[in-house]
Amino acid sequence: MMTRREMIALSSASAVLALDAAHGGGSALARGQAAPAAPTGPFVLPPLPYPVDALEPHIDAQTMTIHHDRHHAAYVTNLNAALANRADLKTRSIEDLITNLDRLPDDVRTAVRNQGGGHLNHTWFWPSLKKGGGAPPTAEFGKAIDDAFGSFTKLKDGLTASAVGVFGSGWAWLSRDQTGKLVVETTPNQDNPLSHGNHPLLGIDVWEHAYYLKYQNVRRAYVDAIFNVIDWQMVESRWRTARG
Repeated sequence: MMTRREMIALSSASAVLALDAAHGGGSALARGQAAPAAPTGPFVLPPLPYPVDALEPHIDAQTMTIHHDRHHAAYVTNLNAALANRADLKTRSIEDLITNLDRLPDDVRTAVRNQGGGHLNHTWFWPSLKKGGGAPPTAEFGKAIDDAFGSFTKLKDGLTASAVGVFGSGWAWLSRDQTGKLVVETTPNQDNPLSHGNHPLLGIDVWEHAYYLKYQNVRRAYVDAIFNVIDWQMVESRWRTARG
């Protein structure tokens, strides 16, 4: 006999898949079909850089498993399928495709935007988190944050408000814009700041599948929790790379 806790988890899992389907999740998983097969093709599913339970209690192991092994895998599978007959495109990096989205052929642009964006966003998302994260940046990057936002606390406040305020599904980002300024921005669905010329440094996933099993509809609690596992050293490394 199932325990009450197991029944709640099963009910929540069904709910999050239904919500993703309603918001155009685009994967077989979200439509209630079988989990996708292992991706085959030029684009591959990167392994998680830590065990699935490494971010407990802030992000639970079940959420991490479903999020990575099913949702991210589905984006990779669907992207490979969309470009299977496009030898001119499938040899390009996912960063290149998303950066030059408006130059892609009409027949594949939407698939690359949705499935390729989902792949890229998650590929950058996993290394942005780590067990024992959350310590604020220091030195030069810390000063850049202070210059742009007034303080690290104000940056967190701005990211939190943006993430909580995303309508439906999407992402909140800390990005470096084309002038070199640090900015907080949001994108809908699986859009990425690269497509409008900005360089993303940190993305917070606010699709329901990122948090619903543990936090249900209380997105603010998830966003508050994720700051405990953000790897600001990784974010700083991306900032240095973006500066050239």
